[in-house]
Amino acid sequence: MNKLYSILLAPLVLTALLLSGCTPKSSQEATGPEVAGGSSSAASAESLSFQGVDLEGNAVSSDILSQSKLTMINVWATYCNPCLSEMPGLGELAAEYNGEEFQIIGIVSDVMEGSDQDLVESLVQQTGANYTHLLLNESIYYALLTDVSAVPTTFFLDENGAVLDTVVGALEKSAWEETINGLLEGL
Repeated sequence: MNKLYSILLAPLVLTALLLSGCTPKSSQEATGPEVAGGSSSAASAESLSFQGVDLEGNAVSSDILSQSKLTMINVWATYCNPCLSEMPGLGELAAEYNGEEFQIIGIVSDVMEGSDQDLVESLVQQTGANYTHLLLNESIYYALLTDVSAVPTTFFLDENGAVLDTVVGALEKSAWEETINGLLEGL
């Protein structure tokens, strides 16, 4: 009987693990990227330090956070349908807000810096997600992604690099807009 349970349970566990990498439902978690001191709410630009390259080959560092009062960092993957589904709305939001108030940065979690990025560029163009996208590297991984267990995962940071909120899962444009406006009001 135990052997039968093992045979039936193994595929279910494997399926659950594989599906956990892409979360289609929206849910919020209180955790964010681990930062120095172990407290995501106490993050500062100095403790949240990263360097990377955007899709155009430009060097980008954590200094980019100081360019806006609020930064939305959306971690996505090329295989994730919920990620791709929300990107047109994110592209619209990026265009609707003043860059000094709000900016969006996408982090492509499954394409390493220095690898072929044709698929990423094609997906960004197809979805109209015309905002900065960074390719994964060690610096970005350790600064922001060590606690990310599903995509999409989105962090909201202030201009000093403090994590204000974390959302796991995809949301509609109107829900993102409500979150963004609420966070901007508090800054």
